[in-house]
Amino acid sequence: MLTNEKIDELLGVGESFEASYKLMDILKDDTARNSTFQKFLQIENDLTFDWFTDYFQEEHSNRKNMKQDFTPDGVVQLANAVLPNAKVNADICAGTGGLTIKRYSQNPNATFYCEEFSDRAIPFLLFNLAIRNVDAYVFHGDSLSRDAKAVYKLKKGKQFSLIEKTDETERFDKIDADTVIMNPPYSLKWEHRPEYLDQLRFKDYDVLAPKSKADFAFLLHGLNDLNETGTMSIVLPHGVLFRGAAEGKIRRKLIYNNYLDAVIGLPEKLFFNTDIPTVILVLKKNRSSSDVLFIDASKQFEKQKNHNEMKPEHIAKVLELISNRQSVDKLAHVACLEEIKENDYNLNIPRFVDTFEPEPVVPLADIMKGIKQVDEEIERNEREFAKMMTNLHGTTPESDKEIKEFSEFFSRRIDKLYGTTTKSKEMEQLDLL
Repeated sequence: MLTNEKIDELLGVGESFEASYKLMDILKDDTARNSTFQKFLQIENDLTFDWFTDYFQEEHSNRKNMKQDFTPDGVVQLANAVLPNAKVNADICAGTGGLTIKRYSQNPNATFYCEEFSDRAIPFLLFNLAIRNVDAYVFHGDSLSRDAKAVYKLKKGKQFSLIEKTDETERFDKIDADTVIMNPPYSLKWEHRPEYLDQLRFKDYDVLAPKSKADFAFLLHGLNDLNETGTMSIVLPHGVLFRGAAEGKIRRKLIYNNYLDAVIGLPEKLFFNTDIPTVILVLKKNRSSSDVLFIDASKQFEKQKNHNEMKPEHIAKVLELISNRQSVDKLAHVACLEEIKENDYNLNIPRFVDTFEPEPVVPLADIMKGIKQVDEEIERNEREFAKMMTNLHGTTPESDKEIKEFSEFFSRRIDKLYGTTTKSKEMEQLDLL
């Protein structure tokens, strides 16, 4: 079991903050790299998931400045399952590679393109790719500004990928991927520049994503990397479905271009660092129809101690809805283009999937019983209060007289309200106090 402590031990570090630097040194040395890979494989040989997700997000993630939220396994599986097999896959904001690893598990012979900004994440990403012996390219830099710190080429070897630094940044100008998968930082601030509108990825939309929210900038960047028959799945906050201004214009154009295929609303509290609910958007080039499938999967989870988790049965339910592509009461709706236009291109899921559950009708007898219980509780409390008042005394003759007069007034009020002859068992018990 690769615990955080075991990972530190295998990397030869005393404190977790040293891990990224030490790992990069290991990866540069062929002998040290192969030896370290073998040590890890002796403990864990399941290559279908990211071993470092918990380790990295607990020890190294930067939620405040870079809004890093590592994708939970249920979302990883679902975001991957909505994509077809691929010869070329791109992962924007790849982190340590969780989404790419899931793509690899179904497409082991594909070529992978990963982009990641974080200096701390890059060594773990390279590790994850190389130990799986894949062909890959890694862009270390800002996906939106295209400012590159480094580019790495990984080539399949006898057992592990060989890693070399290269200057092939032009490979990332237009990837022509069969599939793109991504979970970018939510609503990240970015410094957009007017000249970006001349770039192929943005020029068709006339506006840029707002400076305060780069969600659509990431989406359009990923969409530009698709080939003419490609499919993309992207995890984003719900705000992209209904926010207006520039985002509304981009959303309208995406629908006009017939790229949006499905909107899948996920449960809240799935992520480690945020409770907000998210949505998976599925976008396709060269679609044969113009409708959009809306799925409300907000209740497809199992509650854990501090978060919610999508289990295999929940994922299977969503995939069944996608496969059937039919309207299902309270779960899914296939919206035609005219219906979307009538909603002014607002894609908020409740506009299309009605999940309203009417309150059950309570029998009148139960209501009367409840009222009676409340009345009895009020009487019991007031009689108890009256008993307590008789035992109170003031600190002066004047205050003592005032308390006594109020106690007598309150007792008369109770006798008038509830009577004095018939007493319940509770009232009789109060008399014994």
